[in-house]
This record gives sequence, C-alpha cells and structure tokens, in this order.
Amino acid sequence: MENIPFYIFFVFGLTTAGGGFLFYKATNYSKAFLIVALCWLAFQSFLSLSGFYLITDAFPPRFPLLVMPTIILMLFLFCTEKGKTFIDSLDIKRLTLFSIIRIPVEFVLFWLFAYKAVPEIMTFEGRNFDILSGISAPIVYYFAFVSQNLNRKLLLAWNFICLGLLLNVVVNALLSVPGTLQQFAFDQPNVAILYFPFALLPSFLVPLVLFSHLASIRQIFIEKN
Repeated sequence: MENIPFYIFFVFGLTTAGGGFLFYKATNYSKAFLIVALCWLAFQSFLSLSGFYLITDAFPPRFPLLVMPTIILMLFLFCTEKGKTFIDSLDIKRLTLFSIIRIPVEFVLFWLFAYKAVPEIMTFEGRNFDILSGISAPIVYYFAFVSQNLNRKLLLAWNFICLGLLLNVVVNALLSVPGTLQQFAFDQPNVAILYFPFALLPSFLVPLVLFSHLASIRQIFIEKN
C-alpha cells in the first residue's frame, strides 16, 4: 500500500469521519451510539494496523471479523424491544441523506483500483453500481420530505433497490479477498480492506449504510400499518 497517494487516504478519512457524524445526527446525537462507534473504530483500527487481517491463509479466515460483529449487533437490535425503540427513534430524513457518502466511497474504490489495491468488479466500471444510490439520495430526500411528492411506496422501493445495490458490491468484495473463500479477481484481489484505514469500509461504513436502509424500511412498514 506504499504506492497509494496521500489524497486517497485523506478523502477516505474525511468520508469515514463525515459518515460517522451524519449517522450520529440521525440517531439524534445518541451517546450510546457515539461510544459504541468510537470503541469499534478504535478496535478495528488496532487490528488492521497490527497486520491482523494480512494473514489470509488462517482457518477460520480472519476477514469475517470485519463484518460479523456488526451483523450480530443489528440482529440484536431488531430482535429486542430496546433495540426496536432505538431503530424507531432514528431520523428517516437523515438516514436517507446518509447515502450521499456512497459517492466519495465509490471514487475511493476507483482510485484504489487504479493503484491495483481492489479489483475492477468493485468499481463503477465493473459490477458496482452503488454510486447510483448516492447520486439519487438527495433527489429522493427532496421529493419525499421537502416537496412531499414522493409517496411512501416509492421511498420503500428506493430503499430496497439501494439495499440490493449494496449487497451486490459487498458479495463481490468479500469473494475477492485473498484466501480460502476467494471466488473472483484472482489476478487483482481485494487487498485494500486488509489495511488501515480501508478496513473501516467493511467494518464501519458499510454496516451503517446497511443499517440505515433496514431501519428506514422498518419505519415505513410501521407507518403504513
């Protein structure tokens, strides 16, 4: 990763900080979220800086630790009364705008591809169309919450489409990581997420984007019923 220009680290750092702050605002400045987020960021930063994820032939593979704890936490939130209360307290308007962070993320991925740190399938020149979610987010926000010309069914459809676009790139990214589970991109595997700070993409930013859509979908369904 020594050949990666500083501006890529800088843009990704700003995106991570900005994404965390935007989601913090969507939680109505929840202290619990802030504490958990900062501790998780510190933990994942320590692991990636120590080279923990660079050992790709370990069994069981280490990279699932980037995503599995946040998936388990989300399941806990959706399955407990306190968790559901937290989810329903989130600001759906800010959750919608939160997807804007996907625009700089996609540019970072493209730059990393140019420097042979991720495969082409993870960029908008390959199989990744997630940038459309980021571009459409402010438009959907305006029509759904400002002019109120977008009904809840269309807002729900947008969230499901964006969720599908996200899962598409996540699957391609995970199956491109070097190791026993790799299925794609053997000529240029996904090595960037094994290093700091890019390990914070699957461990922090992606889970927040996933959670934003799931929380929005739940709120829309509750409102309809």
